[in-house]
Amino acid sequence: MGAARGLADGRDAVLLDAMGTLLGFDPPAPLLCAELARRGVTIGRDEAAVALRAEIAYYRAHHDEAVDGAALADLRDRCAGVLDAALPEHARGLPDLRDVLLASLRFRAFPDVPGVLAQLRSRGAALVVVSNWDVSLHEALATTGLAPLVDAAISSAEAGAAKPDPAIFARALELAGGVAPERALHVGDSVEADVAGARAAGIAPVLVDRTGRAAARGLRAIADLRALVGPEGPTLQGA
Repeated sequence: MGAARGLADGRDAVLLDAMGTLLGFDPPAPLLCAELARRGVTIGRDEAAVALRAEIAYYRAHHDEAVDGAALADLRDRCAGVLDAALPEHARGLPDLRDVLLASLRFRAFPDVPGVLAQLRSRGAALVVVSNWDVSLHEALATTGLAPLVDAAISSAEAGAAKPDPAIFARALELAGGVAPERALHVGDSVEADVAGARAAGIAPVLVDRTGRAAARGLRAIADLRALVGPEGPTLQGA
């Protein structure tokens, strides 16, 4: 009997989304409360969650502006300002709120990710992270230990295009060594950004769904990245 075949077998390149696919983060509201408490400020977790939602919404609308270190610092200052305005009045005005914010956002690699990336590379696939992120994508991959396990990474801020724009996928294929779209696979957790974007670029998509929500929407997906290396799981062809 032959070895189990994974979804990525036979591909020259595997493109991978970052957040929700490779990376998650610890719940930020308790961390924000703890960071503020160290500075003598007490707020509730619900209050922290409200403030963080405002900051995250602002970040998502503006992350592509952070194309270099200076622009990233400016964006982080602005995000801290949004957070400050959304905090309860007694918690506002801390001079180091940007440090508080960054300490509250702790990224981590999902447990299945390092082993799967290592297996994909051992099988000869070029691995490129493709993410709607600011220029600090590389920092996030480094701090979570994933940077040595991939060949390259491209953020929407660097590419000047965000998924689902095919342009960012074309840039990723260049970083993979000029791999043709039909020889690549893209794995991500967003139907709109990852699946639609990959298809527009001529790349076969795989939807990863770590929450179980895809099944409720009638979509076929993989539960984690292990299906990439075997046994073969559902694809999105025709989904």
